[in-house]
Amino acid sequence: MEKKGIILMDRYEMGRVLGQGNFAKVCYGKDIKSGKSVAIKVIDKEKTVKAGLSEQLKREISVMKLVKHENVLQLYEIMATKSKIYIVLEYAKGGELFNKVVKGRLKVEIARWIFQQLISAVDCCHKRGVYHRDLKLENLLIDEDGTLKVADFGLSALVESKRQDGMLHTMCGTPAYVAPEVINRRGYDGAKADIWSCGVILYVMLAGYMPFKGTNLVDMYKKITRADYTCPNWFPAEARRLLLRILDPNPKTRIPISKIMESSWFKKGLGTQPAKLKVDTKENVAVEVQTFEKKLEIPKRTNLNAFDIISMSSGLDLSGLFVGDDKREDIRFTSLQPASAIVSKLEQVATNLNLEVAKKEGGSLKLAGSGGARKEGVGIDVEIFEFAPSFHLVEMKKANGDSLDYQKVLKQDIQPALNDIVWAWQGDNQAQQQKQEINGVWNPLQTEINVF
Repeated sequence: MEKKGIILMDRYEMGRVLGQGNFAKVCYGKDIKSGKSVAIKVIDKEKTVKAGLSEQLKREISVMKLVKHENVLQLYEIMATKSKIYIVLEYAKGGELFNKVVKGRLKVEIARWIFQQLISAVDCCHKRGVYHRDLKLENLLIDEDGTLKVADFGLSALVESKRQDGMLHTMCGTPAYVAPEVINRRGYDGAKADIWSCGVILYVMLAGYMPFKGTNLVDMYKKITRADYTCPNWFPAEARRLLLRILDPNPKTRIPISKIMESSWFKKGLGTQPAKLKVDTKENVAVEVQTFEKKLEIPKRTNLNAFDIISMSSGLDLSGLFVGDDKREDIRFTSLQPASAIVSKLEQVATNLNLEVAKKEGGSLKLAGSGGARKEGVGIDVEIFEFAPSFHLVEMKKANGDSLDYQKVLKQDIQPALNDIVWAWQGDNQAQQQKQEINGVWNPLQTEINVF
């Protein structure tokens, strides 16, 4: 560094800010003793607690301590004061792999080299009982030698997270990369879901664009569930065959990592780096600000993120993902609030309306009428589905009681009281208008929850 920066704990010199958001900032740093470059993430304790993100942060730190691999971004040290948490991380000078691919598809040899490293890192995670659940180009960093570094374990899950059926049930991740079984909400194997995401990443590196595209989010999800994609003619035949086995919509027959490693295409040049990805030393960016919140700046992206589709759609209705019957007695809305804020608002509304609140297994809620002729006997089940920590779908449906009373309570009492946390009511003709108003201060691309 050219000029003296802040000295942290007599160990690190903190320099320029690489990125900054509401809850944290990432600074370039240097180990005073060794002279080694590091990235220092500075987190505001109070804001993190208020946002209900403490557990997410603890889980991520635990995972990074557990997984030690040359292709996983390393956590060196954690320090804290009364108001701040300092996380010292490995410095990946080349930035996101996304920034390389967005300029055009990669050469086959380079794409394979990166894929080999990715599979090695994911295999290590799985052997330690860690499922990433948000593998995508933006979470793959490159160091100055062109070595891959898997980052952002903010949505990861441990083996202990499985329910009695041995499956994970939280719907999370970035829509364009999620596996069909995650969408279908019937429980999923975290390892098989990660393998699917690896397949999407391989396709994008070879093609320069995403395999699954649609006119809206529902259309894209339908294509994902059918594995409806086409390989360009420049894909090597062996790579096509491997992708066919990775992007298998049936998780039971999807190829496991051990078989990927045995495939002939994967083994070509294994352990030999064909060429280094060009690293722009002038940019010198290791990590962009991406923690529990919106990105500070939005790079130009084409056909790479489902939230692009959302922002351009004439209307966003996710109901087709879950039911095929139009004669349903339920309502749905999407919200940009974290789950904790949604639950808090629902509890507040219930209290104001003299409704009793009961928390059910799996984090769902039940609102029950306890007074007044109209509310007496009416029960409403509420489920919250997570697409990303700040993008949720909330479903409310009748549990018991008279249908007419249920509709009146829902439409006249509950819906108006929830408007301040609602992004769009599903199937509402005003959804697009609300969306356009909100886009003045918020962009759907910014809801991706990253940590590094």
